[in-house]
Amino acid sequence: MSNSDPQITRFRLSDQYQQLKNNFHRHLIQQIEERNLDIDQWDETKIERFVTEQMRRYVVDQRLPVNQRESEALARDARDELMGFGPIQSLVDDDSVNDIVVNGPNNVFVEREGRLYSAPVRFFNDTHVVRVIQRILAPIGRRVDESTPMVDARLADGSRVNAIIPPIALDGPCLSIRKFRKQPLTADDLLRSGTLNQAELDYLRDRVDRRTNLLVVGGTGTGKTTFLNLLSTWISEEERVVTIEDAAELRLNHRHVVRLETRPPNLEGQRAVTARDLVRNALRMRPDRIIVGEVRGDEVLDMLQAMNTGHDGSMTTLHANSCRDAVHRLELLAGFAGYTGSETTFLGQVASAIQLMVHVGRLKSGERRVMAITEVLGSRGNELIMRDLFRYDIETRSHIDCRGDL
Repeated sequence: MSNSDPQITRFRLSDQYQQLKNNFHRHLIQQIEERNLDIDQWDETKIERFVTEQMRRYVVDQRLPVNQRESEALARDARDELMGFGPIQSLVDDDSVNDIVVNGPNNVFVEREGRLYSAPVRFFNDTHVVRVIQRILAPIGRRVDESTPMVDARLADGSRVNAIIPPIALDGPCLSIRKFRKQPLTADDLLRSGTLNQAELDYLRDRVDRRTNLLVVGGTGTGKTTFLNLLSTWISEEERVVTIEDAAELRLNHRHVVRLETRPPNLEGQRAVTARDLVRNALRMRPDRIIVGEVRGDEVLDMLQAMNTGHDGSMTTLHANSCRDAVHRLELLAGFAGYTGSETTFLGQVASAIQLMVHVGRLKSGERRVMAITEVLGSRGNELIMRDLFRYDIETRSHIDCRGDL
């Protein structure tokens, strides 16, 4: 079956198809239960043969007005319902898809190369969406229901999943999957895509080697974690590195890496392990460098303290729209963390902790770019002194080396 066939695509999106698929799925479940079949022990080939044979018989017995290609589409989707993630299984299998977004049963989108596209699939109803969400979460021991209507988790393959259902989600259950790349992007990949140029790459590699404390800033979906992963690959294998993440995405091919992951509270609201807990614990683990996937809460003070107390070469990311905006964001997070000192004192601590900021952004075309590489020189009163070493010019679509202007 070809998902690109316009006729089949229209058929698969029709109410008639959804009803046929739902009825056939019920038929399959009935057959499995009546014959006491243990399909969990079957391999993919055996399940496919079973579904295909059942589909052939069902079409004849029910006298369904479907042709061969439509019958094959029904069989494939029914197989995905039995052993996969239903309508979105084909999207999960598609390596060109980076993100899958489900907004209720009738609106499914995918991101390819930084741009969102409507996907030619749909669910039967809200219950169908929730059933697939539960199937996704079951292997990792998580679930969503009315008492716990939100979940944020990491799948076994490293993909990140977020789900939220009614009554919190007013227009139906929503699901977001950020797929985990089988092969992380390399420096050559980023050079080819124009994310940065050779001069910027060489400069950053040198600064990582010199154990510069780095902050990667950018908005949602700009590739902050991807870029942090690239920077991390240049760390010497002789160094002991501790990584701290909410959902483990960093892949350091080093022999001396300790990977730590936060833990959400249980159903009783207890036993949570926060990023702040892990940063504090990491300081007792004799790290050469600490890498925090993203600073987003009260761990900001502990991370700055770590950078100021001998853990040179540490790195993290921060959600901000520019390097200047990142400073305000740090101040805001520090306030949430209970910091009561003066702004001047805090900015002095930031200037001492962070030597370099890298701003990554996404253009309207979906392309990702290093927008600026900015050096932190110090602080003066209530101002952080910074200067751009490299910047991306949107008008000329070029990376500009500003070091000669200094």
